[in-house]
Amino acid sequence: MPIRVAIVGSGPSGFYTAEALAKSDTDCQIDIIERLPAPHGLIRYGVAPDHQTTKNVSRNFDKTAARDQVRFYGNVDVGRDISLDELRAMYDAVVIAIGSPEDNKLGIPGEDKQGVIGSAAFVGWYNGHPDFVDLDPDLDTANVCVIGNGNVAIDIARLLVKTRAELSPSDITNDALDAIEASSITDVYMLGRRGPVEAKFTNVELREMGKLEICVPQINGTLIPDAVPEELEMSDRDRRLRERNLATLRKFAPRAADELPKRVHFHFFAAPREILGGDRVEAIRMERTEVVDGRAVGTGEFFEIETSLVLPAVGYRSSGLEGLPFNDDWGVAISDDGRAGEGLYVVGWIKRGPTGVIGTNRPDGQEAAKQIIEDIPEGRKPGRAALDELLASKGVRVVDYTDWLTLDAHEQARAREGAPREKLITVAAMLGVLDSA
Repeated sequence: MPIRVAIVGSGPSGFYTAEALAKSDTDCQIDIIERLPAPHGLIRYGVAPDHQTTKNVSRNFDKTAARDQVRFYGNVDVGRDISLDELRAMYDAVVIAIGSPEDNKLGIPGEDKQGVIGSAAFVGWYNGHPDFVDLDPDLDTANVCVIGNGNVAIDIARLLVKTRAELSPSDITNDALDAIEASSITDVYMLGRRGPVEAKFTNVELREMGKLEICVPQINGTLIPDAVPEELEMSDRDRRLRERNLATLRKFAPRAADELPKRVHFHFFAAPREILGGDRVEAIRMERTEVVDGRAVGTGEFFEIETSLVLPAVGYRSSGLEGLPFNDDWGVAISDDGRAGEGLYVVGWIKRGPTGVIGTNRPDGQEAAKQIIEDIPEGRKPGRAALDELLASKGVRVVDYTDWLTLDAHEQARAREGAPREKLITVAAMLGVLDSA
């Protein structure tokens, strides 16, 4: 009998696991279970809409989904439609690939005020994630503060200052495109606790900030060191990457604030201490820092930036899943290198936290496939047949991959000129298209 495997989550780590199992010499039947009707997870809802090349990896996922031994179960919520314990009883192996969908907290006074929106929610809004379509952020502010010095922070900053012409060829939603075009934003402040050497954004994203139509980058050139300090321990590759970032930032330093109508300010050595205002955000209070032994330490010097919109991009976490061993302090599953229990495995961000790029998840999938094949010499459980029976008994409307391809074609057909697609942004809209097809 084949080893019957259920993969919960259809983002990169889930599909990489399915790919590795399908390509192995072991007979496996693989079911990918996704709570939304649309697959691809972070590719669809996390990657910046103007980075279409990065999204092209989904074509490889389509090839995996088309394999005979793989089936997609969209619109099936593990925890609502079926429990993890029920799933484990049906399948020889269950792989959890649900990512880290929630924002880390800043941990400062005032972060619960209206106008503080975490990056997971804000990115989900402009990417058309059904959970965040009603977010309706108030962009009627001259200043926006983005907290963080990683790629998510720089993606948000870039999108907020792009023109309609720059954004239109992307798959940003029409609602978000209209809101950004109508916004009052002139200045975006990127606020990072440590310095330019420690910044986590990649050079490709950083260079983009110097090529925007109506926005000029701003940075205090005296904060940019001549080179990455020799005493910092890192690989030769990481050192080269950071040197490239410093070189790019040096090019930004001479540019005048009035060169273009909008500005992105790179504020290094600045830690958020309090969100100011009444029920709504009115300003943010920052403390200047210095880096001591790799840590940002406050200097006792404070400054404030007036704003009504603060967007923390300080990392993601998960709240886990009932029945999954979980470390709530770290926001990740408890596992022994991916093994979380008998027949239970974790991959991707739920395993190791929100680190790396899309391809970083591939080794996780390969390792999980290897572990499953080592741990389970032959299949003993009913798998797909039992799942079909349970879902049918509950009247769950399952979206299979053929259905997804119908939705995909519909989105592409309704795209504005030059754009790859116009996303269906509610589950009801997706199911409505399928029911009328």
